[in-house]
Amino acid sequence: MTSLRTIAAAFAMALPAAAIAGTPIAVHRDPGCGCCEKWAAQVRAQFGRQVQIIDDAARAAFSRRAGVPADLVSCHTAIIDGMTFEGHVPLADMKRVLAQHPKGVTGLAVAGMPMGSPGMEMAGMKVQAYDVIAFGPGVRRVFAHHG
Repeated sequence: MTSLRTIAAAFAMALPAAAIAGTPIAVHRDPGCGCCEKWAAQVRAQFGRQVQIIDDAARAAFSRRAGVPADLVSCHTAIIDGMTFEGHVPLADMKRVLAQHPKGVTGLAVAGMPMGSPGMEMAGMKVQAYDVIAFGPGVRRVFAHHG
């Protein structure tokens, strides 16, 4: 028979996960960057969470502290459930890495601002091919290719 202590322990362990799942998402962006708002709107719609956009003049330092390799920097950085997302990372890739938590991977990045990536969709513009790079201490590999 299940004891009250066992039920309480299970509830305590589940509570942090539930609390994290509903936490707002902060997106640090280069001040005034409009494509970041478009990407954040897609994140809000797909994750069903509040997304706060922070104009951050020191965002480059923020992304360094988050472990983003210098050559993968883009215009915004978000931390979601402990993982870092730099630039216009497709939401399907974000959901996949959050579900899988690959060993050693602390984030995903799309360097620059490739046309056709989430938030960079523009009518009449040719879609650019780009890679989503998984990174972490001692880890760097292509996680997905688009285009």
